[in-house]
Amino acid sequence: MMILCISVYVNCIHNEIVAQRPNGFIQRNGTRFFLNGKPHYFNGFNAYWLMAFAADPSTSSKVTTAFQEASKYGLNLARAFAFNDGGGYKALQTSPGIYDETVFRALDVVISEAGKYGLRLILSLVNNWKDGGGKNQYVEWAKQRGQKLSSEDDFFSNPLTKQFYKNHVKTVLKRKNTVSGLLYKDDPTIFSWELMNEPRSLDLSGKQVQDWVSEMAAYVKSIDNIHLLQVGLEGFYGKSMAGRLQFNPGYEGGTDFISNNLLPEIDYATIHLYPQWMSRFNQSTQDAFVERWVSIHIEDSDNVLRKPILVTEFGLSSRVPGYTVAKRDRFYVQVYNRIYFSASHRGACAGGAFWQLFVQGMDNMRDGYEVIFQENPSTTYLISQQSLRMSHIR
Repeated sequence: MMILCISVYVNCIHNEIVAQRPNGFIQRNGTRFFLNGKPHYFNGFNAYWLMAFAADPSTSSKVTTAFQEASKYGLNLARAFAFNDGGGYKALQTSPGIYDETVFRALDVVISEAGKYGLRLILSLVNNWKDGGGKNQYVEWAKQRGQKLSSEDDFFSNPLTKQFYKNHVKTVLKRKNTVSGLLYKDDPTIFSWELMNEPRSLDLSGKQVQDWVSEMAAYVKSIDNIHLLQVGLEGFYGKSMAGRLQFNPGYEGGTDFISNNLLPEIDYATIHLYPQWMSRFNQSTQDAFVERWVSIHIEDSDNVLRKPILVTEFGLSSRVPGYTVAKRDRFYVQVYNRIYFSASHRGACAGGAFWQLFVQGMDNMRDGYEVIFQENPSTTYLISQQSLRMSHIR
């Protein structure tokens, strides 16, 4: 019965939300996003795997399938990685400044296919974590060239690693898409750049990350002042508003939601949200954390930052003790309701993106967070419902 209901609901979405290739750049004015003079809202997903799958002929069709299915359920935003550093599978940057053209062409395809199905992209430029190389790979490259570095956090302050990063930024932003013929920095399918996926540092003063964000945000804007820019933050509070430290899930991460996002080159704020951050507590405490985490960041985006905010990652893993689909759905409803309440009241929160979308035939990639529309009808219904009501906000 649920599958039948979803089929009917999807037909309704098709009638109300018609995907069109992105035309015009998303801009921001105060706490809201605008497209061609009208407020713009998002319902999206994460799919870090898009470039690597597009680079392999045996999996490339899944990229199109993902965009087709996302569009069918009214999704209009995808967050993906524009990096894969080092010697791993389908690496983009195999060594500093050296790129695999086949993989770069795959990223061209990802951007082109997203646009074809009416989706805009957040493209992240490096990882904090070792997956895809990350800051650790940059530090290893610098050490191979004689730099005396002791920590992967030296990525944020070492002149050579910073230059490696700037070179990557310049290469990506000035890339000419072999499918569309557009430079990335001129392509409206790209909604925004993300400096780094989930930056963290052991320097809890916050200075290391703050200085890096300040320098790199200015550098990105010197090349591309059309696209919007965000840091990639999870939302941890730092020393700039000490009273906010109580809202963190027990740790800080060396970032500062307030000071990092107050930089003039940063156009909007982001948070991530995972209940397992609070897994040491019972369900009611976790629920309270979820409500508070989203609400306090929206409040600060409205009143302190005066910039929009997106919940760019949220998810619940099927591998956590006591997991049920009903629990995941309840969590999605919590997050979606908070987003919608803010957006529908002209607040700063303009959307979210769940972690993460898979399509059928990706069994070897499962991490517990995956949403596969055909396998998860109740969650799919909630996602499509959110797409519809966000599209109705004026």
